[in-house]
Amino acid sequence: MMLSRTAAAVCLFGGAVIAQQQGWGQCGGINWSGGTTCVSGYICTFLKYGTSIWGWTSTASSMTRATSTRTGASTTLSTVTTTGATTTTGVGSGTYPTTLQSGYYWVRAVASPNYHSYLQAAPTATPSPGPGDAYLLSASKAGQFNIIDGQLVYNPGSSSSETLYMWVEDPANKTQRTLKTWFDAEENSYGKFAFQGDTLTWTVDDIKRPNAAAWLVCGDAGQLYINTGAYAYDTPEGCADQTIHSYGGSTADV
Repeated sequence: MMLSRTAAAVCLFGGAVIAQQQGWGQCGGINWSGGTTCVSGYICTFLKYGTSIWGWTSTASSMTRATSTRTGASTTLSTVTTTGATTTTGVGSGTYPTTLQSGYYWVRAVASPNYHSYLQAAPTATPSPGPGDAYLLSASKAGQFNIIDGQLVYNPGSSSSETLYMWVEDPANKTQRTLKTWFDAEENSYGKFAFQGDTLTWTVDDIKRPNAAAWLVCGDAGQLYINTGAYAYDTPEGCADQTIHSYGGSTADV
């Protein structure tokens, strides 16, 4: 989903507002159709989009801002964390490489409640990603991906590390609403991934999905599932509907 490079808005800590959007979540902007009020203690503040794309997360005492900047052909992800009066900037920090490898992209959500959470494997193996369940989490450990022959390929960021692939659960009940996803060293054997524009999709012959771009993020941990049903209809309890999108490299700004 492409956003205008004019303005978006996020809930920033401030005065009390009737509860709607989570703190540091999106609350307005061009083509925004979601909630426009914030949880108590936050206000909706507009941010101008320029050469950097801004996402926000927060606790009561700290805030982390994720930015991405491009210099020539190189795109770098950075984080700025403020706790009280202390501000820490991290460029190139975290387990995963924060400068995109050639031919790869970050993959992230662009809607509340997972606005600018990035695809990655968790729990994380160090010093490079290892097999694990798929999650949408903070930018500091964002994975890097591309689609090759229908496989969603996870770049480990090190020549000594094995390449990983996203797997999708093959259920006995083909009407099952949520299909688990995870990363493994073997190629996925169920369904195919594709980018439609910058949107990540998954299709398989024996499940007729109303929307090939429909995903679900479930639980407080942010675990990622395929949504086999309609987007934003009969959403399973404890889950949030999402589409997820590539960002960086040769793709347009999201």
